[in-house]
Amino acid sequence: MTAVKVGCCGFPVARHEYFRLFDLVEVQQTFYQPPRLETVRRWRETAPPGFTFTLKAWQLITHPPSSPTYRRLRQPLPPQARNAYGHFRPTPEVFAAWTRTLEIARALAAPLVVLQCPASLRPSAENVANLRAFFTRIPRDDLRLAWEPRGAWPPSLVAQLCQELDLIHCVDPFKDAPQHGEIYYFRLHGRTGYDYRYSDAELQAVLAQVGKRPAFVLFNNKAMLDDALRCKRLLATLS
Repeated sequence: MTAVKVGCCGFPVARHEYFRLFDLVEVQQTFYQPPRLETVRRWRETAPPGFTFTLKAWQLITHPPSSPTYRRLRQPLPPQARNAYGHFRPTPEVFAAWTRTLEIARALAAPLVVLQCPASLRPSAENVANLRAFFTRIPRDDLRLAWEPRGAWPPSLVAQLCQELDLIHCVDPFKDAPQHGEIYYFRLHGRTGYDYRYSDAELQAVLAQVGKRPAFVLFNNKAMLDDALRCKRLLATLS
């Protein structure tokens, strides 16, 4: 892949316009409610050559049903099975959600899937055991997996788990330092929240941190379109 690719988390403009501006996107719909395979195949077919899709894994894997994001599910979960979802529990329901995520990754020819954790996922012995059970049992094909822990996860534990389970440590570079991975996967959420707009100096600092290492740099803030475009222009000056 190109050493550094810049894009947005989701499509802030119409897809045909986005394809003209960028060569990378992180698909968000797959987190809330996976679209039909026919839909994502059409995205792949209409994207230009060399365009890269990454995607967020379905929330049924990572987030418990108490998360407000579950409101966007089309079909409510069976009440008797609510304790089977989220937090990487090694249950048939969670593995089925991974199978669906993997099907979409294949249809998009995606090289990488992001597994973003809720802040409620703490580094307890149970959660660490669930992580190990999940990542050692799932099929991966040739996918890279990027894990974005949030909350009070000790860097040493993150590094240990990423090395052991062959994971890329996904971070916001203004909040955490990546602990492991052959590439960088940066998700910029806004230094003070979603309404944040990055300065050129901050964008230059991100690119300086990347250096010559392969990287995906993705913006997930209100000004993502403008910030990503400016970052891409700054990147061009370094080539």
